[in-house]
Amino acid sequence: MKKNVLQQARAAYLPKLPKVLQGAVKVKECEPTQSVDNQNEIKALFPNTYGMPLIEFEKSDKENNAKMNVGVILSGGQAPGGHNVITGLFDTLKKLNPENRLFGFILGPDGLVNHDYLEITAEFIDDYRNTGGFDMIGSGRTKLDKEEQFEKGIEIIRELDIKAIVIIGGDDSNTNACILAEYYAAKNYGVQVIGCPKTIDGDLKNEQIETSFGFDTACKTYSELIGNIERDCNSARKYWHFIKVMGRSASHIALECALQTQPNICLISEEIEAKDLTLDDVVTYIANSVARRAEKGENFGTVIIPEGLIEFIPAIKKLIAELNDVLSMPDANIIGRTEQIDFVKQQMSDENLAVFNSLPTSVAHQLALDRDPHGNVLVSFIETEKLLSSMVATKLERWRKTGMFNGKFATQHHFFGYEGRCAAPSNFDADYCYALGTSAAQLIANGKTGYMAIVKNTTAPAEEWIAGGVPITMMMNMERRSGKRKPVIRKALVDLEGAPFKAFEEQRGEWSKNTCFVYPGPIQYWGPSEVCNKPTMTLELEQRKK
Repeated sequence: MKKNVLQQARAAYLPKLPKVLQGAVKVKECEPTQSVDNQNEIKALFPNTYGMPLIEFEKSDKENNAKMNVGVILSGGQAPGGHNVITGLFDTLKKLNPENRLFGFILGPDGLVNHDYLEITAEFIDDYRNTGGFDMIGSGRTKLDKEEQFEKGIEIIRELDIKAIVIIGGDDSNTNACILAEYYAAKNYGVQVIGCPKTIDGDLKNEQIETSFGFDTACKTYSELIGNIERDCNSARKYWHFIKVMGRSASHIALECALQTQPNICLISEEIEAKDLTLDDVVTYIANSVARRAEKGENFGTVIIPEGLIEFIPAIKKLIAELNDVLSMPDANIIGRTEQIDFVKQQMSDENLAVFNSLPTSVAHQLALDRDPHGNVLVSFIETEKLLSSMVATKLERWRKTGMFNGKFATQHHFFGYEGRCAAPSNFDADYCYALGTSAAQLIANGKTGYMAIVKNTTAPAEEWIAGGVPITMMMNMERRSGKRKPVIRKALVDLEGAPFKAFEEQRGEWSKNTCFVYPGPIQYWGPSEVCNKPTMTLELEQRKK
């Protein structure tokens, strides 16, 4: 693989490890755990992996050098740093015993089921150190939740003499890891399963997981782009830029990017839901800011919109919940798309039908048709940024006729998604992911299964990070998915009482009226530590160390 100068420099970067992971380790078992909710149901579903203790690594005088082969799977959407999880896992396995082998399953969970794999060697892995993307072995979104999949997987696991599977993924993927761990434990197959917390959306976090990997890099990448747009906006002074950013189930990316760039408006989905706002309320809020700025002759501005906004508007959320139930009916899967629209209309309540009919046709049809493999609405296909700007324009024209608005309103639209998912990882993500991979290897060496590798104290220097593992069942609750109650890892939403949102809330009034743009510039890989090793503002505020 030919490398340019930047790639060569990044390949030479040596990730920093917590002191506790720099030598031999032993396990310190802490207090037993229980699930975040629905304890009896979760315990009944996971009798072999429920209630296990939190784990923290401590230094040891003796290295565990047992021979073991390990398989690794990248699951779900890409996130910067995934390759470093694998390099940390590989290096630690080889350090424990040079005879240990690592196998990568190709294109996600399908690779395990279809026996499609490659052996990861030292020569092969060196091309991927500190790089973005998941192209080392590819990823996929197939769910691992069926007995026939587990049994097909055990065939190749036995053939390759694999001791453990590491699944690198988000909340849905790690839920599947927990199900797989429970199945193999119940069958006494002797196969361990370990998860690693991945998602740029930032919604896989809790008391034990301070941040999911990729969030740091993605937010810095998006903030750079938003800052570029803001500078252009402030230069041309003739456009309102509506910018949609990733974040289907939570607004962490939008909030962090707002803290970094100080746009005129940033919508937070969780706040809209909490205040029971309608779509028209949201449009009016934006239009008021446009009108206020127009009074000062400033017919330009920026609006940040989280990808999943439409699902958080209470009336639409209620509509989607009923649509999910309707679309889970057998008859909904054997009819054409046109007939499907008619079918769901016939099944809906009068209240939800009225909301459905009030939406633009393209949005209504999107809600009523396709779902992703986990049963979620494909919200990234809904052009929320264009929907909102169009509705704001309509409202402003009505206001113009009554003298409430006398400015200009021209728009540009952007959606930042793929631009951040495979960016070269920041120093933080490079270090964090390498430590996660190292922790995963140590969890395996110490005989653990059904755990997720964790690294804490992440606003401190990397040497002071704390490493260990958390039982995946601790993070689970029961939720309704595709018309059925299922065990899933609870998503972490923006905390409206938390320090990051409060910091945003204190400043946004000023931002909406005046031009307070901040231009973060590109991600820095080397230079002053206060530039290149700075964590996200979200982490700093949450841990109150700013």
